[in-house]
Amino acid sequence: MAERGVTPQVEWPARTDTSLSLNRMGTFDWNLDSGQMHLDTTAFEVLDLRPEEFTGTPDGLRVRLVPGEEIRLDARVAQALKAGRSHYGAYVRSRGRDGSPGWTHVQGRILRDPRGHPYRIIGIIRDAAHDPGEPGAAGERDEGRRRMTGVVERTTAILAHARTVNDVTDVLKDPEALGHLGAVSVMLGVVDGGRIHLVAEGQLGAYVPEIEYTRIDAPLPMSEAVRTLRPVYLGSREEFQDRYPGLWPYIEPLSVRSGVYLPLIAQGRPVGALGLLYTREGDFDAEERNVLMALGSGIAQSLQRAILFEQEHDLAEGLQKAMLPRRIPEVAGALIAVRYRAARMGRDIGGDWYDVVPLGGGRVGVMIGDVEGHDTDAAAVMGQLRIALRAYIAEGHTPGTAMARASAFLRDLETERFATCTYAQIDLTSGMAQLVRAGHLDPVVRRGDGSCHRVRVAGGLPLGLAAHEPGAAGAPDASAATGTGYPVTSLELHPGDTLLLCTDGLTERPGGDLDTGMSELMEAVRSGPADVEELADVLCELVGDSGGGDDMALLLLRRRGTPLPRGGGPLRHRLTPGDPDAPAMARHLIRAAAAAWGARGQADEIELAADELMTNALVHTDGVGAVSMRLTPEGRIRIEVDDTSSALPQRREADDWAVSGRGLMLVDRLADTWGVEPRGGGKCVWCEFAIPGGPDGAGEPGEPGGPHQESGAGHGGAVAGSPLPPREPGAV
Repeated sequence: MAERGVTPQVEWPARTDTSLSLNRMGTFDWNLDSGQMHLDTTAFEVLDLRPEEFTGTPDGLRVRLVPGEEIRLDARVAQALKAGRSHYGAYVRSRGRDGSPGWTHVQGRILRDPRGHPYRIIGIIRDAAHDPGEPGAAGERDEGRRRMTGVVERTTAILAHARTVNDVTDVLKDPEALGHLGAVSVMLGVVDGGRIHLVAEGQLGAYVPEIEYTRIDAPLPMSEAVRTLRPVYLGSREEFQDRYPGLWPYIEPLSVRSGVYLPLIAQGRPVGALGLLYTREGDFDAEERNVLMALGSGIAQSLQRAILFEQEHDLAEGLQKAMLPRRIPEVAGALIAVRYRAARMGRDIGGDWYDVVPLGGGRVGVMIGDVEGHDTDAAAVMGQLRIALRAYIAEGHTPGTAMARASAFLRDLETERFATCTYAQIDLTSGMAQLVRAGHLDPVVRRGDGSCHRVRVAGGLPLGLAAHEPGAAGAPDASAATGTGYPVTSLELHPGDTLLLCTDGLTERPGGDLDTGMSELMEAVRSGPADVEELADVLCELVGDSGGGDDMALLLLRRRGTPLPRGGGPLRHRLTPGDPDAPAMARHLIRAAAAAWGARGQADEIELAADELMTNALVHTDGVGAVSMRLTPEGRIRIEVDDTSSALPQRREADDWAVSGRGLMLVDRLADTWGVEPRGGGKCVWCEFAIPGGPDGAGEPGEPGGPHQESGAGHGGAVAGSPLPPREPGAV
């Protein structure tokens, strides 16, 4: 009988190394502590790797693995080590020296020391191309199906949490998300009008720059997919070159052999396109195409949702910014910084606001507030409430009265929303501040020496809530005590002190309580820079990306340090009708203060002008008034007379025999400027004198370039900067 010479002679029974070699099973030994790996001869044959090419570490195997497979294999090993298992196994796609595809099975046994620390892995590497029912041969399709289906499931689950376009692109660029598809380049384009905007690329840096913006009618595969609403499959490099010559120069230097461009369709219209490029060659079968279409459908829904969220957020943020003050006025005697940061998610814009209201005479009102809710309606209500409160303050109402009227205004809107607010009215000359709080956070004061503390401001109900509503227990007592329901707390700000007002978006922390956020805020204020703009930036960075669920408003006011002359504090004296001694005492105090403030030579004019204003208030009004005198930040002496009459004063032409009508004429002649300001239920008539040699006293009154020329009101008087109206009954 003829011998079959092609059959090798093998001793019986076969040795272990012979059995492994005949079945193309090699071995490896991996020292985890040193990182060194040993391969036997058969392992080199299975991997089609030459011994001199091997680096002696696991990285040396990567040259024979399909891109992306090494990531999966590393993850399988790491998972086994972390879980404390003794074995692991994985099928990976490999390629021969000539680029031919194949399958390799890796299986390892993990050795651990008595403490459980892994120090060595001993295993086998075998050729799995002919495994029945497994990867390779007939099993390759089953493994590919499981792998790609798993990618779709994992990617869809991750994209379910994506709320912005950046979230979607981060998923696509994550190797763990789409790397199992085997794509070496992943591109995402978003339809923007008649163009496609390429917003993301990822995977191994094999980005194909199809220009950041391309027209939908351009001869490019991504444009064609969007234009026709059908996927574009390219099975070879020749197809790239023949069908898209404009793209070929970018593909040619890459190891790309196939690709697919999927239209991302949501609600019947294209919202973008997804491009995937592969090193494999050949067309995509029906099952692969179905899986890719399912993947594209999931990405399209997530992308459309992210685009809608961003559009709604932009709309709400635009509305919010339109409702906030367009600019913050400069206020003499103070440095003011404001910040607003919108919520990051969808329409969660909120109703936070701030405002600064110059009140004249060295006074300023600052406020901060938060309307309940996180939507465009909250922003709209905020705008109405801010303007209403600003109007009440500008009319001259006291802080408590202005807050009470704003609360009634919000109730009249019938929005079923409430708002919290803090308002501070500050006299920058004296440093005295009056604060009212409506269910809001207490303000914080940082002193000039760096110390920091919260100001316990007596509070009333949030705006929009009536005292009789549920949860308003105790409010009637407060209302009876204050007359408005919003008691006033006094505070003195020294030169260099900083007042901080903020909303709870600055103190809230995900998973933490309000006290933790407030403690962090206090520490940041205490250790932060003195400059209000720099401090505002530091406080905004304190929240960073840990917030995002709520918007945030911040206002900082720092009183400038302007030393006053001796006796330079404000003077205030009560005027009661029927009290004959009150005007005389006021005149004596005014003359003494004028002399102490360096205006001894003008004491007669100052006293006479003040006497005329006091007489007008006592003779022509019924309410109790007051006269005050102070130095303004510009270095002028300002006299103010308050009364409870809303009738405005008028200049009259008095004949030679008239016994009245000359009061305002004298004030107009004597003072550098004068005017009238509304004060809630009454008014304030004021006049100012420049001190010779002071900041505003370089020229004599009436000379060009002197304070007379710079005055906004000017001689002749004004009501809030407007000409005097026609004469009314009761006017002087």
